[in-house]
Amino acid sequence: MNLPSSPTPQSLSGLFPFVKPYKARIALAGLFLLLAAGATLAFPWALKQLIDQGLTGPGSAERLAGQFAQLFGVAAALALFSAARFYTVTWLGERITADVRNAVYGHVLQQSPAFFETTQTGEVLSRLSNDTTLVQTVVGSSLSMGLRNLVMGTGALLMLVYSHPMLMLQVIGLLIVVVWPSMTLGRRVRKLSRASQDRVADASALAAEVLNAIPVVQSYTAEAREATRFVASTEQAVKTSLRRALARSVLVGFIILASSAALLWGLYQGTLAVRDGTMSAGELGQTVVYVILLASAFAVLGEVYGDLLRAAGATERLMELLGTRSVVSSPAKPMQAAWPQSGSSVSLQGLDFHYPSRPQTLALSGLHGEIRAGQTVAVVGPSGAGKTTLFGLLLRFYDPQAGRIVLDGVAINEMDLHDLRSRIGIVPQEPVIFSGTAMDNIRYGKPTATDAEVLVAAKAAFADEFIVQLPQGYDTFLGEKGVRLSGGQRQRIAIARAMLKNPPLLLLDEATSALDAHSERMVQAALETAMQGRTTLVIAHRLATVQKADVIWVLDHGALVEQGTHTELVAKGGLYASLAALQFNQN
Repeated sequence: MNLPSSPTPQSLSGLFPFVKPYKARIALAGLFLLLAAGATLAFPWALKQLIDQGLTGPGSAERLAGQFAQLFGVAAALALFSAARFYTVTWLGERITADVRNAVYGHVLQQSPAFFETTQTGEVLSRLSNDTTLVQTVVGSSLSMGLRNLVMGTGALLMLVYSHPMLMLQVIGLLIVVVWPSMTLGRRVRKLSRASQDRVADASALAAEVLNAIPVVQSYTAEAREATRFVASTEQAVKTSLRRALARSVLVGFIILASSAALLWGLYQGTLAVRDGTMSAGELGQTVVYVILLASAFAVLGEVYGDLLRAAGATERLMELLGTRSVVSSPAKPMQAAWPQSGSSVSLQGLDFHYPSRPQTLALSGLHGEIRAGQTVAVVGPSGAGKTTLFGLLLRFYDPQAGRIVLDGVAINEMDLHDLRSRIGIVPQEPVIFSGTAMDNIRYGKPTATDAEVLVAAKAAFADEFIVQLPQGYDTFLGEKGVRLSGGQRQRIAIARAMLKNPPLLLLDEATSALDAHSERMVQAALETAMQGRTTLVIAHRLATVQKADVIWVLDHGALVEQGTHTELVAKGGLYASLAALQFNQN
């Protein structure tokens, strides 16, 4: 993923589509912000009145009390408006960040497998968590704080220019001197912020990869080795983060030092003016507070600018994900195929296909084939022949470089993706069990299914017999990836899920590979029942499981080299016969 190495605050413009729905809330937050800033700016004026009229000037105790009451009124207004601003802005930050996170996650789910060939899952998760947190910090806090201090600092500056123009010309000159070094340091912070986020994403990706393969890691006693790799990756992230922190610390320190110098210069000039009688004590107090507000506003703006730079990098990374377009998508005007009553018909017309990561190697080459509705076709061949690739093309995870697939009379690239995939059920070689209950996992095939329908599917897949023995039966939590189940039990859950979906086209990719002999016989019987009334494609390395198929396709190097029944292919003496002889002789 190639991104600019130096994101700028303008990168935050990518958030505008997410901000737009909340215009009324933003206006309300802006109103509270202005009122809070106004209350802050009114405080020095009230202080001047107190000093000149209540302390140094003639007046009664009641007048003095009135001056303090006036100050308290300003403080109360500041407290009220600041609290309202804080809640409104925090609400905006939470909502906008949640919208960004949801949009990115939903968009990533739409990407084809080609996207995940070049993008690590851990990196995506890092962007969903770390980067959105940075965006939340800015939208829900830093940006509001920066705007408040910008308004407050501008107001203080205007008040000072109005009351003491010559003095403030000198202070402004000092502040201008601050800007140029701040910009130079800011560019350094910007680059290091992006680099820091990338290193954190690298560490997250490494951790996700290892944790997803923990049985393999432990079987090779590689725990210490992987821990060392993670430590090294984390150390790189820490070093980059510390360089960013150092640069930002220098930036903040410089701004505070320069602002303090301006403050002290203004205070020094004001003290001289009071001594010379050209300024009252109240005016000096007012000036000091305004200069303090001005200096603190600049200091806060320096910190906020650093946050903006980090959030700009995070926004770019998130917008890059949102800007990614899947190579596979539904057409603008999809064709609607009639829903088949007795299984789908499939036509493969001259398919050529290579994976995006392997452009020089054809996974399928000139593949032709016709499958009638209700037919059971077994797909066999040596490893790498293109069997699983064919299933991926049928589901339109990829599009072929040449040729087309026609399902129920319509080319699948002219069908809506949801419509296409709703017609296909698949039982993969490695079943996927989600972190939920047995009931939830089976119902995944048909979210609207009733409990009774789930039970029927489970019994048909011979999954009911072990599910009812679980601690809470169908409500038993199966653990991440179904760790509480055996391989055969996970396979039967996956079969039940596909049977519940009840699609006209069923794809079985070594669906019984994880079953023992007893379970395999039961599931084979269940699958034979499930195959009735629908078209079925079966991938099997164990040829004994496909002998009852209507036709057997033999693939080799992506091409269909033989087809026929088991008896016909054995008699032909070709590749299938040699595979059969090898397996049956071993058995």
